[in-house]
Amino acid sequence: MAHLDARQLPADEKRMAKSEQKSIFVTGAGSGIGRATAQLFAERGWFVGLFDVNQAGLDETAALLPSGQRLAMAFDVRDRAGWARAVETFGQATNRRCHVLFNNAGIARGGNFEDVAQDDSDLVIDVNLKGAVNGIYACLPLLRETPGARIVNTASVAGVLGAPRMAIYCATKFAVRGLTESLDVEFSRFGIRVVSLMPWFVDTAILDGRTNEQSNRRFRDQLAETKTPIYPVQMAAERAWDAAHGKDVHYMVGKEAERARFAARFFPNALRKRLEATFNNE
Repeated sequence: MAHLDARQLPADEKRMAKSEQKSIFVTGAGSGIGRATAQLFAERGWFVGLFDVNQAGLDETAALLPSGQRLAMAFDVRDRAGWARAVETFGQATNRRCHVLFNNAGIARGGNFEDVAQDDSDLVIDVNLKGAVNGIYACLPLLRETPGARIVNTASVAGVLGAPRMAIYCATKFAVRGLTESLDVEFSRFGIRVVSLMPWFVDTAILDGRTNEQSNRRFRDQLAETKTPIYPVQMAAERAWDAAHGKDVHYMVGKEAERARFAARFFPNALRKRLEATFNNE
């Protein structure tokens, strides 16, 4: 896959390496939360590395940011060699600084467990969990060289409660949550914080996926039928900003996310009934 070398960067992007400007490395930057977060951080003066497997989406995001505040490169988060190239290019453009790694790339596949192809389940695990682990390994040297650095992992409310027809997706998000909590303690010896973003349903392309392989209904349609709130992507971006600066470990996106976390802890049986009504309503 095509990629940029620092020697190929435009002059205005090379110039950023000489400044003290803060920098963020964003995966899944070609759409949704990644794009909105990239825009927000650029608006607030940060240099933004845009990374996604989707070249067309990546180009669209890059066009929304000032040329002197970003670089863009396509690669697959499952590819360790791709990570190595991306981090090297980013480090050359930022004077070997990475203030925030935003481990945001993710996908979803829905349906009853037995109806989801094992290859699809493998893909969800490889992107959502292994992709995040790959990113931490690859970026850790830059993060250790950057005072006050942190990792923001995109988990989900699906990392707080298990939802039917989303078993593998939920499993990956529970894992990302556990990874976050473990490494936040472990990496304290490096002065690196590790936190997570935990959105409720956010208005992204993931909601346009089918509820299962035998249906033409989208997740978005199902949520509309049950009057389940969907939050704007800009809200998630603002919470990503909070995650990059705050003291908490987990950052919920939306009131429903906060309610779900509370309910999962104190009213698990009532929450189970609500989940059954939301996800099993055909």
